Amino acid sequence: MRNISVITLVAFSTLTTAAQAQEAKRIFAATGVRGGLVVHVGCGDGKLTAALRTNDRYLVHGLDPDEGNVAKARAHVQSLGLYGNVSIGQLTGNMLPYADNLVNLLLATDLGNVSMDECLRVLAPNGVAYVKSGGAWKKTVKPWPTDIDEWTHHLHDAGGNAVGSDRVTGPPRHLQWTAGPLWARSHGYTPSVSAMVSAQGRLFYICDESLTGSDDTMPSKWFLTARDAFSGVELWKRPVPDWGSANFSGTPDTGEGITTGRFTMPPHLGKRLVAVGGTVYVTLGATAPVSALDAATGETKRLYAETANTDEILCVGGRLIVSINPSSDVATLIPGGSELPAPPPGKRVFAVDTETGRVLWNRGPFVGVRSSRGQDPFGRLELAAGENKVLALTQGAIECL
Repeated sequence: MRNISVITLVAFSTLTTAAQAQEAKRIFAATGVRGGLVVHVGCGDGKLTAALRTNDRYLVHGLDPDEGNVAKARAHVQSLGLYGNVSIGQLTGNMLPYADNLVNLLLATDLGNVSMDECLRVLAPNGVAYVKSGGAWKKTVKPWPTDIDEWTHHLHDAGGNAVGSDRVTGPPRHLQWTAGPLWARSHGYTPSVSAMVSAQGRLFYICDESLTGSDDTMPSKWFLTARDAFSGVELWKRPVPDWGSANFSGTPDTGEGITTGRFTMPPHLGKRLVAVGGTVYVTLGATAPVSALDAATGETKRLYAETANTDEILCVGGRLIVSINPSSDVATLIPGGSELPAPPPGKRVFAVDTETGRVLWNRGPFVGVRSSRGQDPFGRLELAAGENKVLALTQGAIECL
């Protein structure tokens, strides 16, 4: 009889867990939130709170004013091995324990003394309050402020003018969030961060996560990482192989005085990463074609096969404007000693439809401008686009396409 009771209890617990998982799935579908910091006010026994950790893109915090509920919820979360990624705290008073603009989803089965104004204070722009009242759920979205800008390209936007229209940025007043790595490689070697852009409240950057403070004898570990720009929660990460100085500039240590270092990364490397709307455009390697990634999940949406050897990306008007290098071995372009050869011709500019991947046109060959240190052996075109025109800086002129 006792065994039957235990089996019944286990079966009931399994059904309850499945029901909570379905409820969490419904909540995310209803709110449209796809990652970030989730707060559950009035978390009760913590079962729904734990179920809200549906994948690694979510960090969950449950709050309840009742000490007994807090203890039960903590015990439940710990029993699942989720504590840390899911945590529980006691709510006291009518203020939520968060900085302004931090929370991506605020779920409330019982707001208690907390006002909706307080909920909106802690919500990030585009964040959602999903509050249950009288047996019905109500969704409230915090609007994106008109005075907060995006930084979608290396030089702000496709126009290439590194001046934004943001009116909120100013002297720092507090830390919103911090994330590692807190230290980078020695300043005498390849910089640890090579690109960073932001769109729709998400931050994207390419960073070397190898041992900090080390020289270039330590292997690099390059990743493209996405974080929520307001909460700092890591949304996803993709490895980026073949991303070091030697891959781009052809400057391995040959014994002739040419080594990888802080002056051997191409000066236009940051132009290989663009984020527009819900899509990230990036070359996942030195000679890789452009990939379109889902900004929320990091999954590949499209690979533009004809864009191999791209070294600059712009996105404007539903088109990718890319600069493509000739298919040459960069190591043969840099001779020993300090004398630099002329940049090789052959760079071309392609326009590609972002939805279909169809090449709309291509022009060239062009001879790009080149730094005196030779870390850009193919040269660069410093592309800019706007008003139905594309500008390219070549060795002999500014070309308008």
